Amino acid sequence: MLLLVTIEEGNPPARWRLVIAALAASRRETDVIGWLERGRTIGVILPDAGAAEAETARRAIEERVRGELAKRLDGASMSRVSIQIHVHPSDAEAVPAQALTGQRRSIAGALKRLLDIGGSLALLTLFAPVLLIVAAIVKYTSPGPIFFRQTRVGRGAKPFTMLKFRTMYANADHAVHREYVNAFIKASGNGGSSTTMRKMAHDPRITPVGRVLRKTSLDELPQFINTLRGDMSLVGPRPPLPYEVEQYKTWHRRRVLDAKPGITGLWQVTGRSRTTFDDMVRLDLRYVRTPSVWTDIKILLATPRAVISGKGAG
Repeated sequence: MLLLVTIEEGNPPARWRLVIAALAASRRETDVIGWLERGRTIGVILPDAGAAEAETARRAIEERVRGELAKRLDGASMSRVSIQIHVHPSDAEAVPAQALTGQRRSIAGALKRLLDIGGSLALLTLFAPVLLIVAAIVKYTSPGPIFFRQTRVGRGAKPFTMLKFRTMYANADHAVHREYVNAFIKASGNGGSSTTMRKMAHDPRITPVGRVLRKTSLDELPQFINTLRGDMSLVGPRPPLPYEVEQYKTWHRRRVLDAKPGITGLWQVTGRSRTTFDDMVRLDLRYVRTPSVWTDIKILLATPRAVISGKGAG
């Protein structure tokens, strides 16, 4: 949906500040506010509002915006404000991955890459003894390779091979996980607010050692190699599986188009076991909209506490 707020006559800056404050108070993480005609019409893009029951959603959005405006504007000012809502098809294709190539790297992006290289090298050196011990334990407690290689979807929807220590029995069937993920994403999109983002409980594919590695997030240490390669970042959205992306709505796809996936991220440090899928995507998009090295550092510093408390390893 596209919501347009127009002041028909007279547009003092003080009045616009109140209108913008009202829109900001009623917006969600995925909504985008910007000028359509500066000083006269401001718009709000609501990317996932018109998928179903469009008329009901339209009325609810208009009532919410009018309520916020009424709190801030007097009767005379409200009479000059008009609100229009346009509903567009919800099955439009997302921005193609090719549109992301060739973009100039910003200073923040260059600094982020330097942090990724320096941080992953330092952490690989620091955890070298742990890497060797875990590799030996995995090798000698169950038959199969030490590393688990899995195709994930990276920035621009480009697939890459992610490395982890193997936590499952060799040749495990992944169909059960695919069904679980598909059901989880659909439940969240259908208003299943009680369905939170957590790993499968009592997954029969996981070895006893693997349960410990997952609980402590030690299985993810090899992803520092992915970070050095440039496939991943230290901080970013969780790298999804291809069959997860198949279930995405159009607005969900922005999380694999706009940012490089990370080992940790905003949703991990805020408690992923209490987060629905839609809320997780909103956290990812909030992170993508305001990238900064300082934000990455704060998330990195908060990650150990999240892992120890159990928030970072559901």
